[in-house]
Amino acid sequence: MTSTQTTRDEALVAVVDATAAAVADDVDKAAALFRATGSGADGVRTDIRIGRHEVVVDEPPALGGGDAAPNPVEFALAALLSCQVVTYRFWAAKLGVPLDDVTVEVKGDLDVRGFFGLDDAVRAGFGEVRLVVDLQGPASAEDYRRLKDAVDAHCPVLDLFRNPTPVTTRSAR
Repeated sequence: MTSTQTTRDEALVAVVDATAAAVADDVDKAAALFRATGSGADGVRTDIRIGRHEVVVDEPPALGGGDAAPNPVEFALAALLSCQVVTYRFWAAKLGVPLDDVTVEVKGDLDVRGFFGLDDAVRAGFGEVRLVVDLQGPASAEDYRRLKDAVDAHCPVLDLFRNPTPVTTRSAR
């Protein structure tokens, strides 16, 4: 393990340890609220504000967009991919599994008949999502299996894909 990796892993372990200590002192500190706001005044393009970040979401011309940015389902796959990378890094550090690099490829199958209401028997979302995770480093295959099991159990966005999450909607008008 390089000194950069050691420093990175030590910093990640420090974050985990500090969070664990804070939550042990006050379980209310475990609750985090995330939010985003956005508007779609320009066709199907959506301008989104997430904290101090601005994100654009658009559709390709075939779906009425200008292809100025990834579409919503591509962002969903990107969220899953990036959460996997982060979760692998955190859990590798926590478990002491040396990890030089993690590369993730994600693919999702979506049947547009559900979105367009052409067949009510077809769901509007992904029918299947597949992840391929490539872990590089000097650890044993067993250590990487143990790491994968930890990530599968603790990745928040993977959890969103795998389990129903209560969602409420209401119209402001």
